[in-house]
Amino acid sequence: MSDDEKKYSFNLDDLVYEPNIAELLTDEQLATIGSQVVRDFEVDLQSRSTWEKRTEQSMKLALQVAEAKNFPWPNASNIKFPLVTIAALQFHARAYPALINGDTPVKCRIIGDDDDGSKAKRAERIETHMSFQIMEQDEDWESEMDKALITQPIIGCAFKKTFFDPIKKYNISETILAKDFVVNYWTKSLDTTPRMTHVLYYSKNDIYERVIRGLWLEVGEERPTVTNMLTGGSSSLQAAQNKAQGTAPPQSDDATTPYELLEQHKFFDFDGDGYEEPYIVIVRRDTRKVARIVARFLPNGIKRNEKDEVLNIEAERCFTKYPFIPSPDGGFYDLGFGVLLGPLNESINTLINQLIDAGTMSVTAGGFLSRGIKMRGGNNSFTPNEWKHVDTSGDDLRKGIMPLPVREPSQVLFTLLNLLINYGERTGGAVDILVGEGPGQNTPAETSRTMAEEGKKVFNGIFKRTYRSLKQEFRKQYRLNQLHISEDQNFVSEASGKGTILVQDYAGDSSDVRPSADPSITSDALKLQQAMTIQAISQSNPGMYNRYEAEKRFLKAMKVSEIDALLPDPKGPNAISAPAPDVKVQVEQIKAEVAKAQMDLEMKMGLLKLMKEAELSQAKIQKLEAEVAFIGAEIASVERDRKINEVQVAIALQKERREGITSSIDTMNKVFDAMKANQPKAVSPVPEP
Repeated sequence: MSDDEKKYSFNLDDLVYEPNIAELLTDEQLATIGSQVVRDFEVDLQSRSTWEKRTEQSMKLALQVAEAKNFPWPNASNIKFPLVTIAALQFHARAYPALINGDTPVKCRIIGDDDDGSKAKRAERIETHMSFQIMEQDEDWESEMDKALITQPIIGCAFKKTFFDPIKKYNISETILAKDFVVNYWTKSLDTTPRMTHVLYYSKNDIYERVIRGLWLEVGEERPTVTNMLTGGSSSLQAAQNKAQGTAPPQSDDATTPYELLEQHKFFDFDGDGYEEPYIVIVRRDTRKVARIVARFLPNGIKRNEKDEVLNIEAERCFTKYPFIPSPDGGFYDLGFGVLLGPLNESINTLINQLIDAGTMSVTAGGFLSRGIKMRGGNNSFTPNEWKHVDTSGDDLRKGIMPLPVREPSQVLFTLLNLLINYGERTGGAVDILVGEGPGQNTPAETSRTMAEEGKKVFNGIFKRTYRSLKQEFRKQYRLNQLHISEDQNFVSEASGKGTILVQDYAGDSSDVRPSADPSITSDALKLQQAMTIQAISQSNPGMYNRYEAEKRFLKAMKVSEIDALLPDPKGPNAISAPAPDVKVQVEQIKAEVAKAQMDLEMKMGLLKLMKEAELSQAKIQKLEAEVAFIGAEIASVERDRKINEVQVAIALQKERREGITSSIDTMNKVFDAMKANQPKAVSPVPEP
């Protein structure tokens, strides 16, 4: 702690709402703070110098910076193959629609029980309002998100700054390029870093307006120095960007040259208790003059013990990091395609230029001419359909000319080039099936879908990290609404119509705000297939599945607009009531059911009668068979045979009658079963006879 810091003895509760703490400090204290901010910024800038060199090359590859090449001859081929750019565009094309799905990307998760449905209604209001804020109220949010998702895969990370604009009176979330967001390279995360610096560029009028409004102190009217403006936060990155874009560095006598200011989020001990509190300091870099200091905490974020000593202070956060692939060395700045594909891209560029140069040599190569060959005019070059006169015979001419031995472009180079491009596309996820090219005519559809989904797994980890960052950004939006919405508000959304948000909706932490994007990205075709499968299953099992939800998901997968108007919620306020039943139809239905029941009864009674007749016939057969046995034992042979023949005839007649009855029973059972299966159930069940 410096001697100046020991002199600080402000009350924290007073500093929380102070519009500019710098007005409370002496010139000496301000000078110390300004110098410290710039010094710390330059230390952090130096710590990431190696990363800046890598990023400089990445930018050159992505922007395809064409530089003069004088080997093997002046203005030789210098083609830049867009491998990094293609990979970044492929990632962006799949990331944005997957993460920002529909008009309501913000969803709320209900925590705890919700017996009366009040939490669900509150969650719905928050979803609608926050989606309206980011998709409609902040007109630049989509374009800023677009910018973040295109720079993230190239550089390795992008940053979003979420804050409440006091002039526009609504939340703003803007993209910050990595070159303008300086953190010590060995910082683990934004939550634990001791400081972070956002490099700002303001015109003279911008500074004047803030001074007049009483927001800033005077930071000097002298023109900004060219040296500082060349750096732009980091000299190599800014220089590379200027060169790629063809822009010239600002001049010291140019009135439009912006001023470079450092917005540093860091800690000071302004109450003198030995515990440093989080603040935001804005300093002009070249003059080191402090423009503004504000607290980065609120009273409810201060935790004290029973002795009123500060235990902890929770800092308000506005920056969100969108990482790509974490750096293996543990550094803060992540890896992008510029680093991952850079060596491959450089090798591909070399091979392409070698092939072009070889082709140029093969079609334009010269050779050696004998001194004995005499050519009129002395010009050895030719144009199409041109003939030249020479004072030499044909044999001497053939002997006197020796073409330079130049070989055709090597097939090995072609093979190697294709190999490198193939591996580069695989690393970048730009495989054929993912960019719309078919795998082959004879490839089954299911195989194609499987291949596509397997190909997307290359980005699944990156999508999940991006998903978490988007979730964090939405939570910052939610926090800002807690702080700045002081009354009920009505709004009109193009997506959801009229809406109302209540002050108490943002009170407390009962809702956890999260983006609606699925962490595991799926294609539109697969989503449609899944929706169609669920729809078919719900139709065949109406009691097991929610038919309304199945149909709604199917329409969403078909990208049908205004689904609520087309398919109103059966439990919602716009539900279509069921039509009143027709009395005549009901009467006819009852008559039909009564007639069916009567028919069923008659059939069952007839069936029962036949079954009794079959039993009687079987009893008679058994009685006659017993008589045959008795006759055989008691009567003489001649008379016995006659009697047995008569009884056997009777037995045969009874068996024939019984078979007829049995056949009738089987037929009636089949008819009865068919009628029972095909006809509707009766209103009142008829008891079994």
